[in-house]
Amino acid sequence: MTRRIIIALLRFTLRIYFRRVEVAGLEHVPATDPVIFVLNHPNALVDPSFLLCLAPRKVSFLAKAPLFGYPVIGAFVRALDSLPAYRQQDQGQDVNKNQETFAAAAKWLSEGGTIGICPEGISHDRPGLQPIKTGAARIALGAVASGQAKNLKIVPAGLYYTAKTSFRSEALLYFGRPISVTPHPLENGAPPRAAVKELSKQIEQALREVILEAHNEGALQTIKRAEDIFSLEGEARESTSTLENELKLRQQFIKGYTALAEKVPARLEKLETRIKRFDQQLRQAGVDPVNLTPPKSVSSLLSQVVKRSLIFLLMLGPAALGIVVHYPAYRLGGLFSSSLFRNTEDVVTTIKIISAMLFFPITWLIVAGVGFYFAGWWAVFVILPVLPIAGYIAMRFLEEWDASIAGLRALTFFLMRRRFFVRMLAERRAIKAEILALGDEAALTVR
Repeated sequence: MTRRIIIALLRFTLRIYFRRVEVAGLEHVPATDPVIFVLNHPNALVDPSFLLCLAPRKVSFLAKAPLFGYPVIGAFVRALDSLPAYRQQDQGQDVNKNQETFAAAAKWLSEGGTIGICPEGISHDRPGLQPIKTGAARIALGAVASGQAKNLKIVPAGLYYTAKTSFRSEALLYFGRPISVTPHPLENGAPPRAAVKELSKQIEQALREVILEAHNEGALQTIKRAEDIFSLEGEARESTSTLENELKLRQQFIKGYTALAEKVPARLEKLETRIKRFDQQLRQAGVDPVNLTPPKSVSSLLSQVVKRSLIFLLMLGPAALGIVVHYPAYRLGGLFSSSLFRNTEDVVTTIKIISAMLFFPITWLIVAGVGFYFAGWWAVFVILPVLPIAGYIAMRFLEEWDASIAGLRALTFFLMRRRFFVRMLAERRAIKAEILALGDEAALTVR
């Protein structure tokens, strides 16, 4: 029961923090066979939360041993049937105890269970996959060799965040093709080193297929700008487009970028400069590239304006209440995460979520206490359900407001500076043509 409550709370929190959450590749997850999920780790405690909440199987995680000693988090990880992983970088931990953990993991798998592991061993800010540890391979090979886990599969699970530290961004949990584990006789009670090394390589390659990876952050930013220009040229981004498609498209761009960086670096550098200049000109004009699309007709535009105006009027009252009540807690959480963890981007979202789960309920209780002081219990029964709803309405109101302002700014820009607008559209088409030409060359190179 405790586990169900925790997962329900985590699932609700993820759906609030992220505007859109998608799951892809569920067909790759075996329905009954024992499974080891291997997950990339760019976002601290948020990463395992996705697998715990959205995997089609009940998952028990290998969690770093120090977490079990924390007052609140320790109770959570125990309630989620987690197993301790003892790491050399954690002071005071005895790595020999991992043998007990591996044995417990093998027993869990023998009963048809599933285990989640982050084989990188650490949460990190880097744009690429870090060298993976051998724990997942050793557990898998040991369980199969002992005959405890028949038909064991290792399923890579990739997490893709559009902006992992930003509230109301988007996230994808992407399951890849499962890896079958070939049995090898144990040597002195342990899997052979060569087999561990080979399986670890397979795990690493499988993970690279379900994540977005580049050599550096600058390359990722260039690829993002290029993909935006490519997908937005000619029409606005479709609302029905999936994060899986976006991930695959950016993976293709990265392959092409890598090939071209080796083959025609001067031409690629020229394209990068052109893309950056295009982006800067739009930013200076105050126009988001997403909104660089002429309106289809005046009537459709007026219809959208009227519709949004009516929605704003209906939401205005509760949204104002939600903003006023929740703003101090929202700012406090943001300041706390940015000031104390500014150099550790991978834990910012975790801190934001934990602080929100703490500060917002405290805010509701304080307001309810004030209501009780002045009006009695009936005020408490009204305030406690109303404030969370008002906070959600405020969040949606501000999102719609931002979208409306951006669209209005683009329309004004189109009407007042039509010549510049048309020139930017022509530049976007030219950049797209260059991307396509380079893409064809890259395709020939990577074959």
